[in-house]
Amino acid sequence: MTEDRSTALDRLTAAGVAVWLDDLSRERLRTGNLAGLVTDDDVVGVTTNPTIFASALAKGDAYDAQLRELASEGADVDRAVFAITTDDVREAADVLRPVYDATDGVDGRVSIEVDPRLAHDTQGTIDAAKALWAAVDRPNVFIKIPATPEGLPAITAVLAAGISVNVTLIFSLERYAAVMAAFLDGLERASDNGYDLRPIGSVASFFVSRVDAAIDPRLDALGTPEAAALRGRAAVANARLAYGLYEEVVAGDRWQGLAERGAHPQRPLWASTGVKDPAYPDTKYVEELVVAGTVNTMPEATLRAFAEHGTVRGDTVSGAQVESARVISALAGLGIEMDAVTAQLEAEGVQKFEASWDQLLSTVTSGLSKDNG
Repeated sequence: MTEDRSTALDRLTAAGVAVWLDDLSRERLRTGNLAGLVTDDDVVGVTTNPTIFASALAKGDAYDAQLRELASEGADVDRAVFAITTDDVREAADVLRPVYDATDGVDGRVSIEVDPRLAHDTQGTIDAAKALWAAVDRPNVFIKIPATPEGLPAITAVLAAGISVNVTLIFSLERYAAVMAAFLDGLERASDNGYDLRPIGSVASFFVSRVDAAIDPRLDALGTPEAAALRGRAAVANARLAYGLYEEVVAGDRWQGLAERGAHPQRPLWASTGVKDPAYPDTKYVEELVVAGTVNTMPEATLRAFAEHGTVRGDTVSGAQVESARVISALAGLGIEMDAVTAQLEAEGVQKFEASWDQLLSTVTSGLSKDNG
């Protein structure tokens, strides 16, 4: 670790942004890589998703011993995937436990997602979330639930049961407002159910780079100076407007009542922060979304890039709502409606995670068959 790397990440942390790693694998755990990122690189949380687990299982031999054991027990593929993923998340939670204790439960969290095939099944999501929570059996785990219409009541029900939730796949402002309402409903019900609100955590994962990846090609197709001027601005504008909604909620009486009972706010988490267009700086979605009380979960490549040459220019979000609204309005003036774009992105997001889950199931099925043979 170089001094420059430490300084860059330290400055981001000092600005109030929690640095999380958007990746997990057994190799990362076994080699001590994750522990090193926590001790040396300011990482205070971990997020996972079906794509991350599918990638981890497809590489190397770190899971072979467990696959042999599961095969000898006659485990089917669903049981095997459940065991493998919850074991990784439990071990990661133990690595992050000192951070959790030191931050009064705010950070030091590790996320695991419900089966994405349940994205449109409210009761199935609730049941799966409870099963994951019980299996990992660590206070510093987040259960990830997608912000689909069917996911919203599941978010409330799971929080009401005292379970910490990471709401994922948020793209639109309207859906984000509904997510925050579901969070408030869930905490109020948890309090009514007799739960101590202090250990119940939540973040709302607002996806960033995918918005530009969807809109930029449309701007390019228009080929006008007005369109070119808006390239690469939609995603950050959308996220900054989301932060404005968050500020309104935490300033409200309803939230204040929960805060008085010890509740922690549902922090905005900037997800999908890896740059997809090489024309943009590789630290774009970190540097342009610096504001206290948020989380930025980064792929390791983005984390390393920021460590090496990232800059913190102070708060780059607060006070930017008016200009951000102008960007969204200008896009609409060119025929690009954000609501339509974000609805498409949500549908594609669920499909992509389902495809990754199918890949994960296929990899594990092959592993079980090989080890059984």
